[in-house]
Amino acid sequence: MCDSVEEVTQAVLARNDHLAAGLREELARRSMSVINLLSSPGSGKTELLGRVLARAVQRGLPVAALTADLATENDADRLARSGAPVKQLLTDGLCHLEARQLRGHLESWLPDGTSLLFVENVGNLVCPASYDLGESLRIVLMAVTEGEDKPLKYPTAFGSAHLVVLTKTDLAGPAGFDETAFTAHVQRVNPGVEVVQSCARTGAGVDALLERVLAVRDGAPAHRPPLTPRPHTHTHEGSAAGLVP
Repeated sequence: MCDSVEEVTQAVLARNDHLAAGLREELARRSMSVINLLSSPGSGKTELLGRVLARAVQRGLPVAALTADLATENDADRLARSGAPVKQLLTDGLCHLEARQLRGHLESWLPDGTSLLFVENVGNLVCPASYDLGESLRIVLMAVTEGEDKPLKYPTAFGSAHLVVLTKTDLAGPAGFDETAFTAHVQRVNPGVEVVQSCARTGAGVDALLERVLAVRDGAPAHRPPLTPRPHTHTHEGSAAGLVP
C-alpha cells in the first residue's frame, strides 16, 4: 500500500529533524551560532540584515551570511556590500531551506573561525517554519505594512520564534499600524517573546538585534517558544516525493 501524502511528509520532516539535531551538536562543538531569519517577501529582511552584518564587520566580529532564494543572486550581492563573507543558495524551486542544505554549505564554504552565521531563509512564513536548521536562534520578522494580525495568520512561524523583529517602523503611521493589537497577537501565540522594533532606513534596532544575537552566542538562554518547527501538511516537488537525497 502506498504511503499517504501526510505520512511521506512526516517522514521527510523526521529526517530533517534528525539531521538538524546532529548539526546543532556539531555547531556547539565549533562554538558557532546559526541565526535563522524568517519573513514574508518584502519585509525588509535583506536590508536590515545588511545593516547588522556591516555593524558586525565594523566591530571585528567573525560573521558570515547565507541567503536563500528560488532564483537570482540579488540578495547576496546586496549583503556582500557589508564586507562580510556571503554565499547565495539557490533552491531550484524549493520554498524553504532544509538542514541538509545548510550542512553542505558549512562543509564547503564557511570561512574558518566564523562564530556567527546568519541564514536568510526563503521569503515565506509557511514552509520554512516547519524545518529546523539546527539554528541557535530563530528570528521572525514582519513589516508594519503587513498588518497587525499576521501572527494569528501564521501561528507556527511566530509561535516557534525565539525573537520577533518588527521592521519598517517609520511607516507605522501611514500604514495605520495598530501596535497594541500586534503585541497582543504576538503574545497570544508566543507568550513572553521579545519584540525588537527596527528601521533599516534609519538604523534603529540594528544594535539591539546584534546584541541579542551575541548574547545567545555567548551562552545566554534564548526564549523558549511554545512551538517547535514541526506542523506541515503538504508536499513539495522533490522533497516530500522522496527525490531529494
